[in-house]
Amino acid sequence: MALNPQLFANGMPVPFVGEMFVLARDGVEFEIDKIAGANGGHVKAKGTIYLSNIRMVFVAKKPAGSFVAFDLPLLFVRGEKFNQPIFHCNNISGLVEPVVPEGEHRALYSTHSFKILFKEGGCGTFVPLFLNLIATVRQYNQHAAAAYPAHEAAPRMDPLQAAQTPVDEMMRHAYVDPNDPTKIFLQQPTPESQLRRRTYHPQSAENSY
Repeated sequence: MALNPQLFANGMPVPFVGEMFVLARDGVEFEIDKIAGANGGHVKAKGTIYLSNIRMVFVAKKPAGSFVAFDLPLLFVRGEKFNQPIFHCNNISGLVEPVVPEGEHRALYSTHSFKILFKEGGCGTFVPLFLNLIATVRQYNQHAAAAYPAHEAAPRMDPLQAAQTPVDEMMRHAYVDPNDPTKIFLQQPTPESQLRRRTYHPQSAENSY
């Protein structure tokens, strides 16, 4: 995860090199725990989810204290589950590992628990695309860990490895639920900008031509 990733003035996340945004979903409620400075470490906010071939980004409609947005790298998400409770709204829950800054120890950073609640409209477009994309990302990146002998520990995974995942075909054949307000990006939403990020570490955005 990464708290408050770089955003454009319109709230759209600044893309990484090689990143392709797949969809945007308004009208969701997002819950996340273990946020420094939040009341009890827990944040609940309404806003928009952006999904790409690298990550999922929640952008709050209104900042909750210092919380503006939250970045969940797809390669760091685990235990994701689509829940359909009888008396509450449909939701996706899961865990996301922290993006640990270079030179710092993993033990200093906690795994977060998150939940995405679909309180406005259906989710028949978002949920299949999300689950298919995260499964494909894992499939295309299995070889990265397998390249290391069993007696050697693989290096810390770079979340940007997910950029190699092909998503064009998946988007073209996505099921569109008329009750789901999800917007699928057939063209990238920020073509006029050349700004691209190269790493998850701060001050990494630059003009890339």
